[in-house]
Amino acid sequence: MAGVRSEAESNSPLDVAPRTAAAYLDPHYWDERFAAEEHYEWFKDYSHFQHLLRPFLNPSHSVVLEIGCGNSRLCEELRRDGVADITCVDISPVAVVRLQHRLRDMGLEGIKVVQADMLDMPFGGESFDVVIEKGTMDVLFVDSGDPWKPRPATVDKVMKMLQGVHKVLKPEGTFISISFGQPHFRRPLFEGQGFTWSVDWKTFGEGFHYFFYTLEKGRRMLDNKECGSERPSTPSISLLHEGLDDENYIFRTTICEELET
Repeated sequence: MAGVRSEAESNSPLDVAPRTAAAYLDPHYWDERFAAEEHYEWFKDYSHFQHLLRPFLNPSHSVVLEIGCGNSRLCEELRRDGVADITCVDISPVAVVRLQHRLRDMGLEGIKVVQADMLDMPFGGESFDVVIEKGTMDVLFVDSGDPWKPRPATVDKVMKMLQGVHKVLKPEGTFISISFGQPHFRRPLFEGQGFTWSVDWKTFGEGFHYFFYTLEKGRRMLDNKECGSERPSTPSISLLHEGLDDENYIFRTTICEELET
């Protein structure tokens, strides 16, 4: 889903940010937002994590799926970086149509844009070499409650999404998840029953770190990174938020407030 946005492109983040975190779960909110907003990059643009993603791409052969494309320019950057076969999905028909028109106007080929729910993706098994989501899964956590024991409804949705991703990944394919979620909260979900992927992560960003998770199918091992037996404190955010842009700060603060209630 970090905010690269010019005044000419769209409203300010305060104009489009929802009044409550729960609105992020409402498809109608996204339709209204995408109708008014030209472009917004959640969790930094491609240039910030390109060095982390490139090792998992074989540009001329990789078949890539981006989940929750919205009005991001990630697919365009991947295409310019040589990736020849990209599919983007979003639940919002407004986002899909606008991205289709933008790509057509730019003359970019090799990118398919499909309306789809990430909890029920319309693809066959073992279809993609790489699946990428950038902030999309985090939306499912906005009303999750206790981060150590998320609400069952939240866990059900997250697991349904992950099961869909695992299904569409080719053998030895890679799922890339770019997230605010810390490893001690995400690993129990990523390592759920039935998943064969390994779990690793790196961070990027200055001042505030985003997590870049890599889940490689068919490579699950028992010696993955240890979470540690002690609970860290509930994640919080510094008021010194130069490392966060625009609505990413609002979004992260909103999630923290929800977790602490």
